This record gives sequence, C-alpha cells and structure tokens, in this order.
Amino acid sequence: MNLSRRSTQQERMDTDCADYADYSRCLRDLSRVNVATMTHRPMLSWLARHAHGEFSVLDIACGHGDGLRKIRARYPAAKLTGIDLNPWATQAAREATDPNARIDFLNGDAFAFKPVEKFDFIVCSQFTHHLTDEQVVTFLRWLPRNAEKGWFISDLHRHVLPYYGFPILARLMFWHRFVREDGQISIARAFIRAEWQALLGQAGITEQQAFVAWYIPFRLCVGSR
Repeated sequence: MNLSRRSTQQERMDTDCADYADYSRCLRDLSRVNVATMTHRPMLSWLARHAHGEFSVLDIACGHGDGLRKIRARYPAAKLTGIDLNPWATQAAREATDPNARIDFLNGDAFAFKPVEKFDFIVCSQFTHHLTDEQVVTFLRWLPRNAEKGWFISDLHRHVLPYYGFPILARLMFWHRFVREDGQISIARAFIRAEWQALLGQAGITEQQAFVAWYIPFRLCVGSR
C-alpha cells in the first residue's frame, strides 16, 4: 500500500452492514477500539484547558456516543449534544447511554443543523478522514463560525505502523470484520502533519489561531488555541 498520499477507498460499515443489529455491533466494537487506543484522551485534555464553569458541547458524527459519555463523567453540568447522519448511530448511542446522563442525540446533517444558540465547543473524532480535502477546508471554515469558544478535531495519523499493526490488534481482540477492514482504510485515508497545515492555510486559519498536535498512539489532532 502506498501511503504517500491519502487513499480514496471507501469504508464499508455505513453501507454494508446487514441490519441495525450488525451495525450496532460494529459501533460497540469501535467504542472498544477507542478505549484501547485512547482515542478521547486528546480531546479531554484540550477541553480541560479551555472549558470552565457551565458550557455546551456539540459532537459531530458522534457514533456510539462514547466521547460524550467521557465528557459527562468529567463535567456533570455541561450541556452535551451529539449529531450523526446515520439514524442507526443515534439509535445505538441512545441505547448505550443512561438517560440520567442528559445527553441529547440528534439524527441529521450537522451543517444543516440550526441551534437556537451557538455551542461553546464543537468536537469531532474520526470524522475528517471521511471527507475530501475540499470538504475538510469547508469544515475548517465552518467550525470557527459555529463554535463560540473553540473547536477540536481528533483523527488518525497516516503511517505505516498503525496501517499494518491495527489489523493484527483487531484480530487479536475479535473485533467485527468491518471494524478491522475499515480501520485500516481509515488510516490510509487519514492525514500527515504537512497536509493539515496546508488545509488550515487554505481555510485561512493561521498558526496563531490553531495548532496541529501528535498524540500517542498515532493520533493527529487539530484544534483552536
């Protein structure tokens, strides 16, 4: 596999799962992947630096809702909302979340969502690698207009070690085959630092406004300062 540039290969989970039960199993395994690979640690560290008092968070492409549940565990007073384009995702997130957690899960297109008030923070995880470069630039321009206090993107680092290592881990953990296969495709679709810097430049976002940071294990994240 040539990882010198982003892959355009399509992932299969959102289109090829046999039914809701199959899709829900994929999401449960993805939440286990997130635990094993410390997916939410960078976002939580960023929030700890920026979030104070009462605040609201919108999680785009929230999937199983595990990122928002992590936030809730640390910030019991925060107003938390997740949105996902796939109705099966929001259904699974609601089923996996204690109603007492007070997390709202919405089905829809985040870019068409018109909240009454701006959210203080907008976050997303493993979302941007699904987009084309042009769509990422549009997203980067959208974020500052819609996040009152800041935004954070967590995604993968395109690198040979996770590309060949993840399928081995997934087999050892008996994760769903779509998780195993899509995980490798996701890594191939992901970014390197120079690409993020170029995309930020195309979006008109300066180094003084946003940063690109690498986190163990092979997470490449972008956020407002």
